[in-house]
Amino acid sequence: MLCWRASGSWGRLIAEGRLDIKLAFIEQEGRIGIYHEKIGVFRDDQGDLVGFTGSSNETYGGLMANFESVEVYQGWVPGDGARALRLEDDFEALWSNQTPSLSIEPFPDVARERLLKLAEERPTATLPGRDSALNPPPEVASDPSHLTIPDWLTVRDYQREAVELWLRNQGRGILKMATGTGKTKTAMIAATQLSRALREHEQPLVMVIVAPQLHLVDQWITEIEEFGVRPIAIYDDSKKWQPTVESQLTSLRMGQRPLLVMVATNSSFAGAKFQSVLSRISQPLLVIGDEAHNLGSATYLAALPQNATYRLALSATPERWFDDEGTDELIQYFGKIIFELPMDRAIAMGALTRYHYYPRLVELAPDETEYYVDLTGQIAKRIASGESITDAKEDSALGRLLRDRANILGHAGGKVAALEADLKEHRDSWFQLVYCAEGRRPRPFGEVPGERQLSEVMQMIGNGLLLSVHDYIGETLRPKRKELLRRFSSGDDLRILAAMKCLDEGVDIPDARIGYLLASSSNPRQFIQRRGRLLRRAEGKTHAVIFDYLAVPPADAPINFDVERALLIREFQRANEFGKLSENYEETLQVLRPLKERYQLMDL
Repeated sequence: MLCWRASGSWGRLIAEGRLDIKLAFIEQEGRIGIYHEKIGVFRDDQGDLVGFTGSSNETYGGLMANFESVEVYQGWVPGDGARALRLEDDFEALWSNQTPSLSIEPFPDVARERLLKLAEERPTATLPGRDSALNPPPEVASDPSHLTIPDWLTVRDYQREAVELWLRNQGRGILKMATGTGKTKTAMIAATQLSRALREHEQPLVMVIVAPQLHLVDQWITEIEEFGVRPIAIYDDSKKWQPTVESQLTSLRMGQRPLLVMVATNSSFAGAKFQSVLSRISQPLLVIGDEAHNLGSATYLAALPQNATYRLALSATPERWFDDEGTDELIQYFGKIIFELPMDRAIAMGALTRYHYYPRLVELAPDETEYYVDLTGQIAKRIASGESITDAKEDSALGRLLRDRANILGHAGGKVAALEADLKEHRDSWFQLVYCAEGRRPRPFGEVPGERQLSEVMQMIGNGLLLSVHDYIGETLRPKRKELLRRFSSGDDLRILAAMKCLDEGVDIPDARIGYLLASSSNPRQFIQRRGRLLRRAEGKTHAVIFDYLAVPPADAPINFDVERALLIREFQRANEFGKLSENYEETLQVLRPLKERYQLMDL
């Protein structure tokens, strides 16, 4: 226990000779106890005396919420003087180590030197006196505590319907909304309404938003701040966010704040540190899963908190690709799909812009055809032995053959030439995206892989056509990504962004108007998201244009017809999906008709 003779900045007061400190403890029969008494005395230059005993927690919360007491005796008031003198005698006896059962020791020199050093290092600051201790602290603009729908935001009818259905379903369910229709804002409107309802019943709310990638966390933070609240970003080292989370959770438990919002990457959300935080939350908890299909793996499913009262999943494609079990687990946790907004309806109501679709058929080169025929033959043997294309695992022998064959189609050299021709037609246009195949151009086993398609495209656009272009890939640092998106959206700096996968999920670039798809996976989620990325509404944007490059073997290539037909079905399904909602569907059918007739796929 500390005995001290003044108050203030300890180090500076010690240096100025205005503060002395001693240590007091109970020492009796070989046992050490705590000295817990609170007494103090003051004398002014005229000799007037004030003594006190007891203490009070002199914070706003302590003064307004706690039950504490302190007795003060004024030496010049009849009846108080004797008490004040007694307290002074007690203090002097204590200070001079004359109180029975108490031991008083001088303050250690090491600690004293440390306080003196701190006094030298820290600048002198004056604190103006004020008589407002019992006034509530002013609300800090940088840390507001209530969600509010922004005045500039017009809530669309379909967003209002989605929110009402979710609330009616006890705050649980999945919103299956086409990419670009405003899932994030719809979720924030729902959270605002929920928070308001809980606040009316004097209940707080903890919100946790889970997003698959860092740039999505950044976008969510921007969206949430527009609703009037500053969230805590949960990623990287826990030392950066855990103290803030614990502090705000404590304030929430004590009734000093009604809302806590956190936005986490999937990996940080599933980490031990954040899972520990979630397990200790007993207040109403809302979990929002963005691109929720990603949460269907065993690891993330196990991390979803069972103590979440309210649950909301967002995805244009909540069904997991070849994972019915994961899909069922997601529905079991978040609830059923309570609202759907398909792309055709979104386009018809004006939530997404209309578009033109132009498939480009590109024939494989002779060397590509040779490798393609060889792989197709190996695939045919696997199928003949009883293996199934639809059930093939990615890491199986058949899965690897299918992947290598798809890579030949994605990296077909003729696609770059076809892209160059289309870019020349639109060389004066801004807001263009090019989606390239991943990795390098495949070669037969034992040969060195070819060049990356992205490098070829960058060289052709930048040095060949002399157009401003920049790549946007996984290695692009976050600050650089923000800069590139800003330059792209300006409409007078960067014409073209070239990517592989980084522009697939969640990146908000509504200004994009023209897209060139050199390669797409067979997973429908990828091309659905890419199309949605191009159909977002933006000022001055009347429609979008999509070029889709489909590589096919020559008509005379010696390929097993049935196998080739089965493999091409997925390509045609994608082209048909793109074409049927476009403004020029008849034109798409005319382009694809010869190939459909060759492979007897006119029913697609």
